[in-house]
Amino acid sequence: MDWGRLVLLVILSYLLGSIPFGYLIGKFWKGVDVTRRGSGNIGATNVLRVLGLGPALAALAGDMGKGALSVYLGHGAGGVAGAAVCGIAAAAGGAWSVFLGFRGGKGMGVGSGIMLASMPVAVLVLAPIWAVLVALTRYVSLGSVVISALAPVVAWALGMPGGYIVLAAAVGGIALVKHHSNIRRLLEGRERRLGEPAD
Repeated sequence: MDWGRLVLLVILSYLLGSIPFGYLIGKFWKGVDVTRRGSGNIGATNVLRVLGLGPALAALAGDMGKGALSVYLGHGAGGVAGAAVCGIAAAAGGAWSVFLGFRGGKGMGVGSGIMLASMPVAVLVLAPIWAVLVALTRYVSLGSVVISALAPVVAWALGMPGGYIVLAAAVGGIALVKHHSNIRRLLEGRERRLGEPAD
């Protein structure tokens, strides 16, 4: 394993993860600062509420792409372990972006790209669970919280390498930490449902 190269790729992966696609798309496509509208989050859900479907899909694609790219870069330098540490770095960048004063998204877009690149079979299990929960409740956050908690369990149940189980736990854990306010609002019955307008 080329440790020097891997260290550089971990740093690069954090910087890739830090690219705030939702914020940039809002600013340069629509002239809107999404951090000051709706929930204030830069993720695709808030971009959808504030700016509409096209910008939301673009933000999601960008977030997924940076997560997937980090995994591919890490795997090329260090196999499963390299993919895991670079994926974790990208997830951390997405959640605590150096370009936004260490604020960021809630980790689902970049996490989806990371999981898709490293464990596509796990995504085939988790994605339908998310879709069913959101369809039944119209709470995007509920689906996100549930699959974030389930990610390492599913990775383990599918016999994924240890490094990927750690990756799933770290990515899911970051998402759960970033969803703490959503969890509180869900428990209090104050969470906004999908389709409800932004403030």
